[in-house]
Amino acid sequence: MKLTTSRRSGAAPTLSDVARAAGVSPMTVSRVINRDGNVRAATQHKVEAAIAALKYAPNTAARSLASGAQTRIALIYGNPSSAYLSEVLVGCLTEASRSDVQLVLERCDTSQDHADIIRRIVEWKVDGVILPPPFCDAGDIVAALLQADMPTAVLATGVPAPGTFALSIDDSAAARAMTDYLIALGHKRIGFIVGHPNQTASAKRLAGYRQAIAAAGLPDDPMLIAAGDFSYRSGLAAADRLLALPERPSAIFASNDDMAAAVIAAAHRLHLDIPAQLTVCGFDDTALATTISPELTTVRQPIAQMAQAAVAMLADFARARRAGRDVRPETRLFDHQVIRRETDAKPTGVSRA
Repeated sequence: MKLTTSRRSGAAPTLSDVARAAGVSPMTVSRVINRDGNVRAATQHKVEAAIAALKYAPNTAARSLASGAQTRIALIYGNPSSAYLSEVLVGCLTEASRSDVQLVLERCDTSQDHADIIRRIVEWKVDGVILPPPFCDAGDIVAALLQADMPTAVLATGVPAPGTFALSIDDSAAARAMTDYLIALGHKRIGFIVGHPNQTASAKRLAGYRQAIAAAGLPDDPMLIAAGDFSYRSGLAAADRLLALPERPSAIFASNDDMAAAVIAAAHRLHLDIPAQLTVCGFDDTALATTISPELTTVRQPIAQMAQAAVAMLADFARARRAGRDVRPETRLFDHQVIRRETDAKPTGVSRA
């Protein structure tokens, strides 16, 4: 996205700069930041892209001057799913505005040298760092930040490091719940697309799928498990392999919504009706789930609420530290939910009650 603004070189970006870059009104930017429901998905994505590109941070300077110090929290991002990132960004911005926090946004490529990422974070002199996937599982980054006495919050990791603020769901239980639901519908051949191996949640979700398969007495067929990396493109490749099996699955459960959307596209190319001929389910319940057609049955992971809580926890910790109070990092487990929409049905040949 090419951004053109008229702001002075070196000046902090303002809400008006974001509005100009996104081609919307300042009121629309404010609605996106405050998560007003009266904003179209396409407009919301444009505003969020402008916020990230300009590194805009809600900054209530007057209140900060009055209190003597403003908390600064860094969000390091590099997730290949723009829908997932949007949820993280909205949650962080919402709480930053409420808690008088300056949010520092920094994009880091997953192939970038981790030592360089660590050095830059420490040099910023922020009060805390939020690491969403995939950085939440980068052990060297987390260990180095903790060694530097940097308060660190990890989002959606399957195995949180000791000493971090950890916010997640039970990925294994969530994947098992969805698989149990598909089995209850009558599906016996259920394909599963695994997420990126560098994220601990991927293994947890696969484990939950396998637990449900075993509990139902169904065979654990390795041909029904396809590798992915949470990207749409990897979902296409995985779907093509699963749908080319001599006995293809009657349902495919993908480890995120991006890959599930790709399964639907691959099925449409084969003229398969969703859900009459193939049930498709995802994971996360990002905005993408209700943008595609048919709307996606998925596992809801409250990403925005988790990100919002991460900002609040780090802000509280920073204030407690300044006041000389001892506050311990905590782990918070959020609820998940199977959300049924339009992409699931009983398999062909199973009677409908």
